[in-house]
Amino acid sequence: MSNVTTHVLDASAGRPAAGIAVVLEGAVAGGSGWAEVATGTTDDDGRIADLGPEALPGGTYRLTFATGAYFDARGVDTFYPEVTVAFRVAVADQPNQHYHVPVLLSPFAYSTYRGS
Repeated sequence: MSNVTTHVLDASAGRPAAGIAVVLEGAVAGGSGWAEVATGTTDDDGRIADLGPEALPGGTYRLTFATGAYFDARGVDTFYPEVTVAFRVAVADQPNQHYHVPVLLSPFAYSTYRGS
């Protein structure tokens, strides 16, 4: 089981945001960019339950959500063509620590938090 999951809710439509492409990347040592770790697409319930490996080493990661394509497919104008959420995995965290990153989305706003 992956220790990174996400859930996207479209607040403007009042339903899960299905079909959003998501990329998980990890910061490259020395600050020389990002390396792709995994990709996925939200299911009919707006979830990706298996994004990435079973364990992540300590470091900084980011999830990038293709929100522009999601809204374009619905004929809805949006201010955010993508939403990127960076988070840190502490070296001291247990190897099986779970990181759930939900996003509440609308065409002109979004919010996120560390879920359970």
